[in-house]
Amino acid sequence: MISQPAGDAAAPLSGHQLSIASGEHEATVTDIGAKVRRYSVGGRDVFTPYREDEVAPAGHGALLAPWPNRLRDGRYSFGGAEYQVDLSEPKTSTALHGLVMWQRWSVVPVDDADHARGAAVTLQVRLPASGGYPFDLLLQVTYRLSDAGLHVRTTATNLGASAAPYGVGFHPWLSPGEGSLDECTFQLDAATRVLVDDRLLPTGTEPASGDYDLRAARSARGLDLDDAYLDVVRDADGLSWARLTGADGRTAAVWMDESMDCWQVCSGDHIDPTHYRRTGMAAEPMSCIADAFRTGDRLVVLEPGASHTVTWGATLL
Repeated sequence: MISQPAGDAAAPLSGHQLSIASGEHEATVTDIGAKVRRYSVGGRDVFTPYREDEVAPAGHGALLAPWPNRLRDGRYSFGGAEYQVDLSEPKTSTALHGLVMWQRWSVVPVDDADHARGAAVTLQVRLPASGGYPFDLLLQVTYRLSDAGLHVRTTATNLGASAAPYGVGFHPWLSPGEGSLDECTFQLDAATRVLVDDRLLPTGTEPASGDYDLRAARSARGLDLDDAYLDVVRDADGLSWARLTGADGRTAAVWMDESMDCWQVCSGDHIDPTHYRRTGMAAEPMSCIADAFRTGDRLVVLEPGASHTVTWGATLL
């Protein structure tokens, strides 16, 4: 069973390292943000990793809650009150990716076979109420490995006395392997593209077409993406997929089940630090798109005592 070092123990910048494994599948989760710092199969990266001694560079492997993506001006109304959260992306004057990316999560002991053999780890954090988000949420995530890949289950529970606005997303960067992104093909199961303004905030939708129609695998060369997609396509098992196939013929893939119905994809052309640009393709399963706290689109309202659970996963095909 995975244990967590004491709170005052020395740790690298990315946080304490919590490693799980099953057969050829290996992953490292950090207690800062409950991020997946690396995931590989047989030594081949599925997610673009980052170093143990660096801060997660561009949302790599992050859990995004209580909202994914951007919130316009960090302001929203809920339950008849106005709220302001800190702006975390000054260049767009938005609050980006929620409030738990930099929280230190705690390992939760779980009595099952996968946790006992080191193939799974569960973490949780109780999000402290603040002036901008005065709600009391407990978030718990389980990362589990098997021969089928990585399986992720996340539950948010409202411990407070009032309803809370909520959304969740995840930020894996699919790895091209030893080759470059330009040598890859990319495919996404979604039919509608979300249009945005110059602050990357939604303005409408349109049927995916041209370079933005990713339903059939297409070369990633020249693709400059930072786009959300709706109207996801699902297979016979109810899963929607994003697939990045490298020059080695292997496919790094992410799926989400019917608990989520939005994708965000990003080719990383404009991210910082610059040496991470185009080193992977972000394929982000989400319960809602940007600005949901303002638009109400797909916003989850968690009543007191209620819980909300989502499931996604990844593998190497």
